[in-house]
Amino acid sequence: MSLYKEQYLVGFIRRQQHLLKADRNIEKNTTSKADEMDDQDNTAAEQNKDSTGGESENTSETPPINERMAPDLTLVLIGDPASTDIGLKNIFLDHEVQTNVEQFSSNLYNLCGRHVCVINMLGLQTKEIPLNQGVHAFVLLLPNTLHSNHYSSGVQWLENIFGRGALSYLLTVVTHEPGETCESALKELKTNTDFNEKRFHTCNRSMMDEKEVANLLERINIMVSENDPQSYTGLVCAENREQEGHLEDKSHEEERKDSELKTNKTEEEDEEEDTNEIKNEEGTDVKQSESSDDSTALREEPEIKSPAWSPNKQKGTSDADLNVNKKNISGNMHKSRNDSEVNKMESCEKETEKLFDRLHIQENLQRKFVPGDFLQIRPPVKQHHVTSEKDLAHIFLHRLMMLDYRARYVRVKSDSPEGTHPKSVRVIDITKKDFINLDALLSMSADTHQSEQTHLHPMDIQMAVFHCSDSFLKQMMITKLSQCQYALPLLVPDPVTMEIECPLWTFRQITKTWKVTEIKDGLNIVTMNSVPVYKAQTPLVSFFRLGSLSVSKSQLINSLINDRHSTFFHRNCPGSTKSRFLMNGVAEIAWYCPAGKPNDAFNDCIAFCNLHGDALSTERQRDILIEKSLVTVVLVPSLQKDESFSIITALFESQNHFIFLTVDDDRDLFKTTTGQYIMGLKGKSQSDISEELKAIIREVLSSLDGSNLKSSFQLETMAELSEIRVDESDPACQRGKSAAMIIVDILSKDNMNVSKLKDEFLPYQGDLWHRWSKIHKELYNLRGDIEKEKCKKEQELMSIRQKQCAASFSKLMELFIVSLSCFSPTDKQYFLKWIQILMDDLSTDDVSSVLQSYDEKWSEVLALKNKHNKSHLLVKKQTELEEISRKLQSATFGLEHIFREMGQIYEAHRAIEGENRHTDWSKYPELAAQLMISGHPMELMDGDAGHVPLTWVSSLLEEVIKKLGDPRVFVLSVLGIQSSGKSTMLNTMFGLQFAVSAGRCTKGAFMQLVKVSEEMKKDLKFDYLLVVDTEGLRALELEGNTTHHHDNELATFVVGLGNLTLINIFGENPSEMQDILQIVVQAFMRMKKVKLSPSCVFVHQNVTDVAAVEKNMDGKRRLQEKLDQMAKLAAEEEVCSAECFSDVIEFDVRKDVKYCAQLWEGSPPMAPPNPGYSESIQEVKNIILSKASTSPGVTLSQFKTKIQDLWSALLNENFVFSFKNTLEIAAYRKLEIQYGNWTWDLRSNMLTIENQLYNRIENGNLNTVALTYLKENTSKTYEKIKTAMKKYFEENREKEFLAQWRGRFETKIREFHDEQVSTVKRKLDEVIQQKNARKKLDDKKKEFEDKLLQKSKELAQQLKDKAKDEEELKNEFNCVWSDLVTEITADIKPVEDIDLTEDQFKILQELGSEHILINESKTSGSYKKISSVGDYSDYVILQKKKDTSESEPTQDIVPDDSHTSKLGTYVKKPVSNFWKYTKTFFGYNSNTKQIQDKSQSALPFHEQQQIRLLIDKAVKLSLNSIRSKPVATRGYTSAYLQEAAKIVKEKVEKFQSESKYTLKKDFTVDLLLYVFYKAEDLLLDSHEKFKMKHDALTYLQSKKTQYYNVFRSFCKGNLSAVVLTELICEKLKASTVEAVCNKTAIGLAGEMRCNFPAFNGNRLNLEKHVLKALAEKEDFDDFITYIRNPRKQTKAFIKAEVEKYIFTDCTHETVNILKKNVHDINMMVSQALSTATQKVQTQRGDINMWLKEFSSLLKDELTFDTISSQNFSDINNLDFFMEAIKKEFTCIIHEISSLSLEKLKESRLKPDEILIDQLCNCCWVTCPFCAAVCTNTIGDHSDADHSVPFHRPEGIKGWHYSGTVEFSINFCTTNVASDSSFYPRHDSEETVPYKLYRTAGPEYADWRITYDESKLVYWKWFVCRFQKKLEEHYNYKFQGSGEIPSEWKTISKCKAIRSLDEMCE
Repeated sequence: MSLYKEQYLVGFIRRQQHLLKADRNIEKNTTSKADEMDDQDNTAAEQNKDSTGGESENTSETPPINERMAPDLTLVLIGDPASTDIGLKNIFLDHEVQTNVEQFSSNLYNLCGRHVCVINMLGLQTKEIPLNQGVHAFVLLLPNTLHSNHYSSGVQWLENIFGRGALSYLLTVVTHEPGETCESALKELKTNTDFNEKRFHTCNRSMMDEKEVANLLERINIMVSENDPQSYTGLVCAENREQEGHLEDKSHEEERKDSELKTNKTEEEDEEEDTNEIKNEEGTDVKQSESSDDSTALREEPEIKSPAWSPNKQKGTSDADLNVNKKNISGNMHKSRNDSEVNKMESCEKETEKLFDRLHIQENLQRKFVPGDFLQIRPPVKQHHVTSEKDLAHIFLHRLMMLDYRARYVRVKSDSPEGTHPKSVRVIDITKKDFINLDALLSMSADTHQSEQTHLHPMDIQMAVFHCSDSFLKQMMITKLSQCQYALPLLVPDPVTMEIECPLWTFRQITKTWKVTEIKDGLNIVTMNSVPVYKAQTPLVSFFRLGSLSVSKSQLINSLINDRHSTFFHRNCPGSTKSRFLMNGVAEIAWYCPAGKPNDAFNDCIAFCNLHGDALSTERQRDILIEKSLVTVVLVPSLQKDESFSIITALFESQNHFIFLTVDDDRDLFKTTTGQYIMGLKGKSQSDISEELKAIIREVLSSLDGSNLKSSFQLETMAELSEIRVDESDPACQRGKSAAMIIVDILSKDNMNVSKLKDEFLPYQGDLWHRWSKIHKELYNLRGDIEKEKCKKEQELMSIRQKQCAASFSKLMELFIVSLSCFSPTDKQYFLKWIQILMDDLSTDDVSSVLQSYDEKWSEVLALKNKHNKSHLLVKKQTELEEISRKLQSATFGLEHIFREMGQIYEAHRAIEGENRHTDWSKYPELAAQLMISGHPMELMDGDAGHVPLTWVSSLLEEVIKKLGDPRVFVLSVLGIQSSGKSTMLNTMFGLQFAVSAGRCTKGAFMQLVKVSEEMKKDLKFDYLLVVDTEGLRALELEGNTTHHHDNELATFVVGLGNLTLINIFGENPSEMQDILQIVVQAFMRMKKVKLSPSCVFVHQNVTDVAAVEKNMDGKRRLQEKLDQMAKLAAEEEVCSAECFSDVIEFDVRKDVKYCAQLWEGSPPMAPPNPGYSESIQEVKNIILSKASTSPGVTLSQFKTKIQDLWSALLNENFVFSFKNTLEIAAYRKLEIQYGNWTWDLRSNMLTIENQLYNRIENGNLNTVALTYLKENTSKTYEKIKTAMKKYFEENREKEFLAQWRGRFETKIREFHDEQVSTVKRKLDEVIQQKNARKKLDDKKKEFEDKLLQKSKELAQQLKDKAKDEEELKNEFNCVWSDLVTEITADIKPVEDIDLTEDQFKILQELGSEHILINESKTSGSYKKISSVGDYSDYVILQKKKDTSESEPTQDIVPDDSHTSKLGTYVKKPVSNFWKYTKTFFGYNSNTKQIQDKSQSALPFHEQQQIRLLIDKAVKLSLNSIRSKPVATRGYTSAYLQEAAKIVKEKVEKFQSESKYTLKKDFTVDLLLYVFYKAEDLLLDSHEKFKMKHDALTYLQSKKTQYYNVFRSFCKGNLSAVVLTELICEKLKASTVEAVCNKTAIGLAGEMRCNFPAFNGNRLNLEKHVLKALAEKEDFDDFITYIRNPRKQTKAFIKAEVEKYIFTDCTHETVNILKKNVHDINMMVSQALSTATQKVQTQRGDINMWLKEFSSLLKDELTFDTISSQNFSDINNLDFFMEAIKKEFTCIIHEISSLSLEKLKESRLKPDEILIDQLCNCCWVTCPFCAAVCTNTIGDHSDADHSVPFHRPEGIKGWHYSGTVEFSINFCTTNVASDSSFYPRHDSEETVPYKLYRTAGPEYADWRITYDESKLVYWKWFVCRFQKKLEEHYNYKFQGSGEIPSEWKTISKCKAIRSLDEMCE
């Protein structure tokens, strides 16, 4: 609907008002009244049409009678206008007009036959509803996918406007597009407490479906019937009934006559004053008279608007008021307008409407632009032109945000080649005759341009964007205009209502800085002022003109302020045109700010105001400026009597100071006695006029003293004017201001200085937080008794947190949190802006004075330094400077401090109370997250404390992730020296809000989100740009080493965080770059060493000549040289090899270095920004986006983790050694799980193949196994796994991390595959060897079976009469059986049993062991515990071989300067050093007694360790020797035991030769017996297998039952088929049981591998469950086994868990697996029976053929020995035979289905062994300090460090302090962050600091041990739980330095187990 055509609305409103007043009960009367109104409206419309010269919109026909009756239902639609398509086809909302006046819906009447009044308030924010009846339902329309946010704001608005009672009448309707679903909408809306599911509905967005709308009406009816009362009458009716009547009675024409007459000159107000005619829309010339008010065009009065749709409408103003403008207050200017004026006004309004149309922003007069529309990552814009006018508004704003003051004019031209050429000149064909009539010729030439459309006026674009922006974008826009040194709008007529507004709010963020020079005592004293512009009290000099002029007023003002910059736009500016529509009546203001230099035009700040247009027609603005101005400059054509004469006369009579400039006069300057000045301009140059004006203004200012000085102008006083509207009167703004004022009033009531304010109102972040940060950093540099010191500091940290919690919330924080929690998003924005504004105001004076003092003191220090003065005076001045610096730090008080307080409140309470979601403080991260998402910067590193509040930052980011869904972000960080323009660059580049004002340099680091626009997401792989701004390096307030350390820390932190780091270099002096370059290069080198790979761009700012290519290339060359030089220096410090910078990071000096022009074009404070700077920054931005386009960035959760990793590593002195990349570790752990899955698939496949081939070998169908065959059979699975691997590495979201391991894991999978193939081949080859070895026996078996069958058959014939007597049959069979066995085995030697005890005794005696020692050891059984003994002193003769006069210490302690002991690795060291240390440390002299607690009998720890290693190695080698022997295939021989004993003997002898202690004989005997004891089961099991397969007697005895059954069957007279059936089924039963057990073993292993928690992860997961099981069981011996031999305990755990799973926890699942395998085999056997029978019958074969065929069909699944058919040749009926087998086998299957699970223990394949092979094929290397086992899933991971999160106290392994019996309780993870040192080996002469432990040797270099604050409480609990047993086991005590901290004793078992999960996260 047109903004400037009012007829439709006027008629519409009247009609509705009359309808409401009509007598609805009398149809006839109602009809006549409506017709009468229609006639009136039609007449009015015709009149309006005539008066405007245009078409009026047609009004709708008179509604039907039934629609005019009182409505049955009154519905109010609220919500988002985008939720439905409004129009005639919309059944529910068929009227297009958006209004708050009720509308009867004809469509709804036709649908339901009821009178429904639908009030369309979609998108409206008003409470003015002119209704006489209540509302039955508020229908909240929400678009799908946006329902959550819109619901909250809609409900809040409804409650605020109409009260909470209105919520009972609320129905929520989610609209959707066709095909969309709304399932998630209901689920998400349920989370709102006010949501009622019963009052929820969905429908299509179009609302055109009658059925859907009927359902909606039904839902509304139900709600209405449930409510009591049924309608809501609590509405606020703000409509004034008298005003309604006034609107009714007044005709449209009368309203027009009452309207104020506005002018809209079509020429620039000061650009084309000399042009005296204007073209109307039809091209008619409209003459202007310079002597009358008619010289300006009249503005058409505004369109009648509803309250919600009238931009900037003042609160309380009715619709009727908008049509009745105030009468002109200057009566002498009030004249009647003729028709030509009306035509000009209408023409101008059409042009204004057309302006918005051309810019494509007409709709934004209602739906305002918001900052979020522009503060996004958008495609790069054209710098110098656009191709369409619709882009002008966006380009203007974009370039303005980039501080390009050329944003006002952007040309519109085509990108085609034609568009780049100058406009062609039209050639007119004329003759000489044409010259006779010159007027005709000129007319011809003028006509050629009438049809051409001129380009838009730059100021029209600016003001159009201004009018279409919301208040926050306006503020940002005006702030940028101020930075561009442009004049700012002070008084702005609304383009629709013509109401004058002062946009005071837009000035609130502008600060002006100037210097005032005063002469005191003959010296020039320069004072700096930095004041918010709204508070600045300055003289105001205003300019306006009366009539049309030939000179430019704006250009004249510019010459006073800055003659090099067009502060005020004038006619000669680029892009100026004759036509302009939005600037008339606009008053702009600008400030002149002196620089404190002699050439300043004025010596103090002065405000200049310029009223655009003819002041004759802008009376209100003119009067306001006269009232507020100290000096008023009036430009007039002359002082003759014309329409302006009366005004001039009145001005002369006033007491104000006026300067009259007469354009057409050449009179000299003169001054009246009343103080007025008159000067003619004619014939004078611009510079002369400017100088004279400056002199006059200076004279006026200097002539006034304080008594008669008119009050200085202050922007805030504009709010006191009643005749204008101030934008801050907006209710939301007022609410925000009120809330902020309450807080600021609290701060200012006692007049405390800012530093004390922070202590008073922000107690959490003061000294307590700084102390906490300091102590927390000390945790990474512990000394002395490490664990005790750590516990002490942790107590201190907790105490500080408790003190923080004890401090009550300040009133400030309570009010702040309440406002953040309760305000709507808009109110919240206003509130935060006001808080920042008012708090800046509060600290401005303090900051200014401190800065002044700092500047003075800094100058004094520099002067002394330049004199090379090293005296006490310099030191004193430097101290004073540091004190001022501290004052400056404490003087700043802003929002960042309040948010920091929120963070500290949260951290303190979280530390004390734990995670609690039902407290106020727990909501703080969510509140901050909402602000961060909206674009507010959040503090990442506290610059004052120099610390990252990890808990707060992590929780904040977690909330952001919850709200945004873990988006991908590209992190851009910036580094540079202090005050080098980093924040300004980022603000310019992305429109951010980082603080850049004087005295507010960035401290610490801040982060801010910038959204990626939808059109850019196709080019970028992330959703947000996350910008990290940091404080400057080389901060002045930091000195010496502190600076260097802080800078290195900060640089490393931000470089590590960023995907891309901008290195900001200021100036061209290489020496200025050197320090920062070294820091930066070192930071990048650290990133490379920890496998982080950020990129960088060097931004070289403040370069004087960025266009000089040669100079730039030379500068880049010098930068490259510096970087290479710094790389070498950094490489030396970081112990890394690098010859040039490109060795450290991928860097191309040609592409990655950008030169930027200086920021200011001239000297501040009046200098505008350099356009070249804006262009340079745009180019840098393009480079950033280009690099970003190739990066996927990181997820926000990854960014959060990276913050934690980097900061934790930075707290350690050695960043590289201590860095733990949690993201990388997490990715690796997931990869390990996948690797486990891949290897299991291979292993499972190989087990199946092995099982099949095993059966084939046993059946005699396979004699050799080729590798190629195995590979072919596994190829399908292997290729599938390789495909899965490729997909995982290429498509996983963490593929950047995974890339580094891809090659290694592909190799490992290939090696695993090859190993599995070779292992299976080896196993099958052994089976073939065994098969071949017993071939002779197998051949005999056939003979045995034939004889047994024949004898059984013959004996059965003899005894068939006794078949019923079972006992006699058994006796007869036994007699025959014994004889038969004796006969068959007569010539075969039986396999004898072995006597291991005798063999062991003989071997021991042969090795020289005494008989008595052997018997004593065997009797006591002590040898069985030799591997778990804690103290081996009893096995050792303590007399040393070498005579020494001093006792050997058990451990070396390294003294330091503070005489605190440093724990070593407890290995041997020359005794002299020990005693030297002992005397020094304990203060002993030669007469001092030895330490009382020292154990005289105990072995040194390292000797104990050596003995343990000896035992482990000897046992392992000897048992491996026995395992390698072919006992199962060739039998046992005592030589195997002898070989094992020899290995043990040799190892013991070698140990004795290298040790200075002698081992007793008891040790050798016990060790040998222990080896024999461990080997006994191996040998007996293998021998039993050998005997079963190779001993004929054993074999025959195993067949006795089988052949008795055959014998009995023959005796009973059964047919041969029945007997053979029994024989076959007996064989099938045995092989089926074996096959089922093997298959079940594989299936169970697979089931547990995939679903059992302990087995379905990686090695770390398994270790965690092992430790949990140990804790649950609380068996000390198991713990010791784990500590000594973790692999053994892990195997025991797997075995126990498998047994528990099968027999206890998951018996049902196990039985199901078994039954499934039984069923599969049953189906296979049934199929084999049918196939064999069918084939034999087809080929007419015999039973022999059947047996062979049946056997071949079973070859892969079952072992089936061939049965001789010679005794069953009479079987002919194969069908009967087959059915008999099936029937018998069915019984067997049923029996096997109930098979005892115990049978699984006897199977060839066992689930526990399969899982042990799978899970224990990993790394078992132990930590060189605490012996914790590495948890890497891959056994050989030589290219990756060993690591384990479960480090433990060293005392658990038996380590103790040297020379004492005191256990060590230190964790190596704590030691590596301490200042302690250790001896890497027992023979080391030099110590190594724990922080450099990797340099101690190969066994240390491969371990990654990072400081973890000993968070794992598991082992602390263990020490406390088994303290006594540990002391007994190791014969040491937990006392002295090893005393257990009291905190450890409070740890419960549950907490200990829970800590395992926390460490594995």
